[in-house]
Amino acid sequence: MSIALGRLSDAAYGLMRFVFGVLFACHGAQKLFGAFGGQVMTHNTLILAAGVIEFFGGILIAVGLLTRPAAFLGSGEMAVAYFWKHSPNGFWPIQNKGEAAVLYCFAFLFIAAFGAGRFGLGARLKRS
Repeated sequence: MSIALGRLSDAAYGLMRFVFGVLFACHGAQKLFGAFGGQVMTHNTLILAAGVIEFFGGILIAVGLLTRPAAFLGSGEMAVAYFWKHSPNGFWPIQNKGEAAVLYCFAFLFIAAFGAGRFGLGARLKRS
């Protein structure tokens, strides 16, 4: 069983990276364009910067291009968001509604360490 699942590890990682990247880009699209029922929040410089990091970083992470720097920047942004917006409302993420920020932070830290993987666009461009 583990041998069969081991063969799928590259594809599973690529799918995880893609899903996290697309979802992160959706958060940025909410802030920048008011997409998905969000409000345009470009009047605040910090929120504008967060939207740019989320939208463009999420796209880069999803396609696997410049993955390490994009994921590292996204991880840092989520750490700042957690401590700035969520932690004042309680210590535990379940209390302060910061679970998504913590999950993104650590998933992107892992992606930054691991890279794009076999199915990333960067790997494809290197092979050509």
